[in-house]
Amino acid sequence: MSLDKQAFNKLYPFLFASVLTLSTFFLLYTFRSADDNRLTSWQWTFGDAALLRFAAFLVSGIIISYMLARASFPQKRPARFLFLISFAVSVFFWREPEVIVDASRYFTQAKHLEVYGMKYFISEWGRGVNAWTDMPLIPFFYGLFFKLFGEARIYVQVFNSLLFSLTVALTCLIGETLWDEETGFLAGVTLLGIPYLYSQIPLLLVDVPMMFFITLSIYTFIKALRKGGMWVSASSIAIFCAVFSKYSAWLMLSVLPVIFTVYLIQKAQKCRSAKVQKAPPLNKVGNTPLTPLYRGEFNSEPRTPNSKLQTLFYRGISVALIAGALIAIVVLFKFDVIMHQIRFLREYQAPGLRRWGESFVSTFLFQTHPLITSAALYSVYAAFKKRDLSFIITLWLPLLTVLLQIRRSRYVMVMLPMLALMASYGLLKIRAFEIRRFIVYCIAASSIVTAGLAYLPFLQKMSLANLKYAGGFLNTIEAEAIDIYTVPSTDTVVNPAVSVPILDIYTDKDIYYHHDPGFSLPFENIKESPLRFTWEYKNPAYYEKRLPDKNSPVIVISNGSLENLPDFLRDKTRELKKIRVFDVTNEIFSFNPVVTIYLRR
Repeated sequence: MSLDKQAFNKLYPFLFASVLTLSTFFLLYTFRSADDNRLTSWQWTFGDAALLRFAAFLVSGIIISYMLARASFPQKRPARFLFLISFAVSVFFWREPEVIVDASRYFTQAKHLEVYGMKYFISEWGRGVNAWTDMPLIPFFYGLFFKLFGEARIYVQVFNSLLFSLTVALTCLIGETLWDEETGFLAGVTLLGIPYLYSQIPLLLVDVPMMFFITLSIYTFIKALRKGGMWVSASSIAIFCAVFSKYSAWLMLSVLPVIFTVYLIQKAQKCRSAKVQKAPPLNKVGNTPLTPLYRGEFNSEPRTPNSKLQTLFYRGISVALIAGALIAIVVLFKFDVIMHQIRFLREYQAPGLRRWGESFVSTFLFQTHPLITSAALYSVYAAFKKRDLSFIITLWLPLLTVLLQIRRSRYVMVMLPMLALMASYGLLKIRAFEIRRFIVYCIAASSIVTAGLAYLPFLQKMSLANLKYAGGFLNTIEAEAIDIYTVPSTDTVVNPAVSVPILDIYTDKDIYYHHDPGFSLPFENIKESPLRFTWEYKNPAYYEKRLPDKNSPVIVISNGSLENLPDFLRDKTRELKKIRVFDVTNEIFSFNPVVTIYLRR
């Protein structure tokens, strides 16, 4: 064989993977109308895409992937490397504005802690602090950051980026623990290849933290079963945090009994195949036989397989009892609030999931990556052929998502680390080390380019971004307080009052908000809407703590541009001058908040 032919044979798999990466992207672009995601659908985000620009960045990403794969980097501590890389990538997306109105709930809850303290937050959760269907842990953390460091969105973004990066590292560690270091590393890089995640990291929501706590619960529970000791306490605390991060976490924690069962079966199989070592005969010192205790100082008696099985069982039960006790304390303290929320979830949220869903085509092809999904599907066959019980641990959450038809990308984010582990398990069937790594690097590069060049610019042009730009402008005005009015509209099911907390995220001015309780849509129009909570918004008392002076700016938030002001606003702004209007819109969503700012002439 000639030298040129040998070189081509070595290069051919890389060329094939490169072509596959490019063709996958352009295939998705061609059929982008099939993506029905409610936030980052390809038919919206790639509406005005410059394909040559995307192609140039994709090719650059492929070249970098080739260099990394040939360098076999990193050699040591892959979890630490993945943590640093994922955090660095996430920082790029901090420019994204709040694009989901649910952020207003979590900010309002967190601000109660900042303004009134932890004692008030804990005692008034679900009463003075309107909890809707939310759990308190994540707003508690957000409020604590505001209390300690100041009311700035950047602290939440740093926190969420840290949790995302830790999730990537934990995914790697789970793969190492269940199989080997290579499986873990591939899984961590694969998780970076899911573009939808990057749209969620900067947001003041609870989905990224919940994904972290579920992944942490899985890892610490595995370690508790294998090692015991302090891992039992760590696992109990992780489960406690997961339970009080979001109600949907309760369902996802069903993976823990699966882990427990898998480890019991594996240990029982070892017990059946192991031979019990016989204790050596009693020795004598003179005419006196050694007692078992004394004899044990010289020859430690081997533990039988049955005792190891009992130890595993006791460790699992210990975690359940400690975590159960911690959870029970909070449940008893907030029993009426939690029961009310559960009833409401059963009557409103559960039926609503079927109406608010997105297709699996969108979730597993466009918002994840086709190569990840393909590798994950192949892994099922590979694990079944190998009869690998450990694989059931990673399969459980994706399988649950499909069987229960959970069709909303935000709600299934929690299972993405397990999907990444499945994909890495499937990719291991590619024997060439460099090719495996090249493929996962290409997946990550393609997704980062998609999120950075398509998702982010699109989200920065959404109407909710007007609140960010208006808040930044208000910070340049010499005024301590601002006077805010909202103008309700029948053209949307969103109550514009929900915009006030989001504007508050971006401005350091004191806010006095004029809440109009006289307007509301008919209940029949909103009772099944996912945005019904916006009409149950209560004006927080901290927005009434001071009145602005006569020179304070007047802010009007409306759905779309206002041609004619209502009478009460016309009188209010008669002697004022309109100085700025923030009216960026992509005309896709029905709620398009426009911010108009008035100052005294």
